[in-house]
Amino acid sequence: MPAASRIVSEVDFTRDGKQHGYLRLFHSVHASAYGFIPIPVVVIRNGEGPTALFVAGNHGDEYEGQVALANLARRLDPARIRGRVILLPAANLPAAVAGRRTSPLDEGNLNRSFPGDPDGTVTQQIAYYIEHALVPLADLVCDLHSGGSSLMYLPSAQLPGYRPDGSSAPGIAALKAFAAENAYIVEANQGGDRTLAGACARAGVLSLGTEAGGAGHVTAVALRMVERGVVNLLVHLGILPESDRIAAPTPTRYLEVGGAEYYVYAPDNGLYEPLAELGESVMSGQPAARIHFPETPWAEPVMVPFLHKGIVLCKRMPGRTMRGDCLFHLGTEVAV
Repeated sequence: MPAASRIVSEVDFTRDGKQHGYLRLFHSVHASAYGFIPIPVVVIRNGEGPTALFVAGNHGDEYEGQVALANLARRLDPARIRGRVILLPAANLPAAVAGRRTSPLDEGNLNRSFPGDPDGTVTQQIAYYIEHALVPLADLVCDLHSGGSSLMYLPSAQLPGYRPDGSSAPGIAALKAFAAENAYIVEANQGGDRTLAGACARAGVLSLGTEAGGAGHVTAVALRMVERGVVNLLVHLGILPESDRIAAPTPTRYLEVGGAEYYVYAPDNGLYEPLAELGESVMSGQPAARIHFPETPWAEPVMVPFLHKGIVLCKRMPGRTMRGDCLFHLGTEVAV
């Protein structure tokens, strides 16, 4: 039996209707001896039925999901649903308020902190509560990510923890129901998975995600994809009626993301010049980027190649880069 979380909910997850309030994470500091961090939560319930848990703000500088869930919190009518919807629009609230990937309180990366610790840092306590109090309530968890401040993605839905043995059929069905223009699969992590997807896998709960744009801002295209997908997952679960389903503007293109050769990393510190764009098809050996050295402009730039063929799913946005930064990652088309 896991230890009880120290976080206290202001909402009753078993009560019908629409409730909003906070998860109180008590945090005694110099400026607030008896204070708490108020993590917003919305619960919409109408009788017995499936439960969907939607999470955004896992990384605080990923905004598309935060906007989509705030919109859903206002719009969703309890009378139109069957079952329960739980919304956590700013899961790592300190990071979300600061507009940072990690928390300014403890530098915690929430999506690398599961299963968490009930007596740990602020971020570890949030991870523990989500894994041990919220995930077990859900039939499906959707973790809404984007590229944050440093990356831009081709707006995509994502199925983590894919297994090619056929056991991922429910996940594939949900991925198809999401109706994104692009969707990709990532094979199951054989080691310890410290992400929210890993928490869901440990609980035997189906999880989906997104990589919906990024670059520290919200685009209309990415937001439309997220809002369409959220509604379609509720239809897929039977929480919303079939009449609410929203068709994708184009058929979904399915991709897979493989191993290290799918990624391009900066080999040196400098100024990065991208030589490919999002959505572009590239070949192994094709130049991906040049790293320039403005401090020594007479030095030849370093050419960085792609190591695999595929479609550019993600690219780095800031021009200044350091050795080890991810510049691109690819996906290859696959039938599902």
